[in-house]
Amino acid sequence: MIFHMKTTLSIDAGVLRRLKEEAARQGRTISELVEAALRAMLERDQGEEKPEDLPSLPSFDGGRAYVDVANRESLYRAMEGP
Repeated sequence: MIFHMKTTLSIDAGVLRRLKEEAARQGRTISELVEAALRAMLERDQGEEKPEDLPSLPSFDGGRAYVDVANRESLYRAMEGP
């Protein structure tokens, strides 16, 4: 059994105009296009990696600090060069 639910959407006038044109071009209803677009978006979102699935970023030892950035005079000397 197929169940369809009616709903009201607020769609920008320019987007709706383009949607109507595309529906006419494809010989489909606006509802069919909107549903297809929503299904595609939801299926795409399900396939995306979740943050916990992402690999960790590489880390490295940057060595010692050459200047104390909290010390203004030390920072200015480093910026002026040798």
